[in-house]
Amino acid sequence: MGRTAGQKLAERLKNRDQTAMRELYGLYSGYLYALCRRYVSDKETAKDILQDSFVKIFSSIGNFQDRGEGSMKAWMSKIVINEALKHLRKTVRNDIFVTSADLPDIPEDEDDSGIDLKDIPASVIQDMILRLPDGYRTVFNLYVFEEMSHKEIAEFLGIKENSSASQYHRAKALLAKWLNDYRKERHD
Repeated sequence: MGRTAGQKLAERLKNRDQTAMRELYGLYSGYLYALCRRYVSDKETAKDILQDSFVKIFSSIGNFQDRGEGSMKAWMSKIVINEALKHLRKTVRNDIFVTSADLPDIPEDEDDSGIDLKDIPASVIQDMILRLPDGYRTVFNLYVFEEMSHKEIAEFLGIKENSSASQYHRAKALLAKWLNDYRKERHD
């Protein structure tokens, strides 16, 4: 059985092939930048994190284990997410993760049940996620996109499990409100 294109590229990268590095960057930089922006709202900071991520990717390519189709993309995605979260932990105020007692009440009618996203452009949804406060956005992304449990998120971020759940539900409620407002603006 022959080697896949991904296996061949990984082997070239392990041999420090500069062309392979440029190829990998060209193939994945757009996707990885968008992934980084999911966590970091500032474009320049996201570019810096992406740069740091590629340095880490290239320097640790020897640790990559090809597990088939998509494994390199998944491996690189994990590095980018970890670099973005490391940046957030270092630079963002320690109080971005607040307890439920510190949060204002969000009316029940702002709940997200029944929200239909099919008429909302993906770019609008992405912009709304980026507008979320840092703590909300981080927990929301880890829960929704990385499919981590609140227990895993709490351990990963060093917060309480109920704080993770609270931040997630507040993020959903805020997004639901913004989505409803957006829909109302379009239909007026």
